[in-house]
Amino acid sequence: MTADIPLSDRLDDDDYPAYTMGRAAEMLGATPAFLRAIGEARLITPLRSEGGHRRYSRYQLRIAARARELVDRGTPIEAACRIVILEDQLEEAQRINAEYRRRAGHEAPDSSPSASS
Repeated sequence: MTADIPLSDRLDDDDYPAYTMGRAAEMLGATPAFLRAIGEARLITPLRSEGGHRRYSRYQLRIAARARELVDRGTPIEAACRIVILEDQLEEAQRINAEYRRRAGHEAPDSSPSASS
C-alpha cells in the first residue's frame, strides 16, 4: 500500500494512518487507554499496520481531540463519543445541503428570489 502512493500525497492526506497509538496519545495529551475506549465506543476505527498495531489519521485525531475536550469538561466518554458522532453527521448533512442549494441555484436562476425583484 505505502509503496504505491507517493510520499508527498501521503503527507497531505488527512485520512492516511500515519500516527502510532503512542504518538497519537502524546499529541492529544491522552492515554492509549483513552484511544482504545473511543475505539470501543466506535467513534473512530484505527487502521492496523501489517504487524497489527493501531494507526491513526489526522482526521481521526481531530475527532479524538473533540471527544477529549468533552470528557475533560466532565462528559462521560460514551456520551462524548455520541455527541461527536452527531456533530460530524450534522456537519456532513449541512455540507450536502449547501451543495444541493448551490446546484439548484445554477440550474434554475430564474426561480431565485432576487430574479423576481
